Amino acid sequence: MGSRRDYYRDPNAPRPNSLKPGASALVTDEDGRVLMQRRGDSGKWSLPGGIMEVGETLEGCAVRETREETGLDIEITGLLGIYTDPEHVIEHADGEVRQEFAVVYYGKVTGGRISVSDESTSVEFLRLEELETLPVHETVRLRLQHHAEQRTTPYLG
Repeated sequence: MGSRRDYYRDPNAPRPNSLKPGASALVTDEDGRVLMQRRGDSGKWSLPGGIMEVGETLEGCAVRETREETGLDIEITGLLGIYTDPEHVIEHADGEVRQEFAVVYYGKVTGGRISVSDESTSVEFLRLEELETLPVHETVRLRLQHHAEQRTTPYLG
């Protein structure tokens, strides 16, 4: 399904040929639910985020991608972690095989209205317990676990 395939700790994963800095935002509402989007390319629930563009900061990338993918404006409030596991490889239909490089920020909503983009089929605030039974990639589950642990320092890995 879709134009993207994730490999994680898979000895049969293709060899990466690309590395691009990306940013995601973990945004919660007043009830502690996490802003998630169901990706159109994989069908899995994920944090909003994407690849940094020339001329923007990584924080700016997280803000822009969240607005594009969810319709919500956010401000960055902290850092959940840096995720650069070489065992997480993303293969795209165009032949690009990318090693994970994601910085996950904490953010809070400052405006906008939830809307679905052409990259997703659904955007919702979901409870961590709800996400346990939904399709979520293992690397996103790790980020959600780090959030649930209420870590006092960012994850570096």
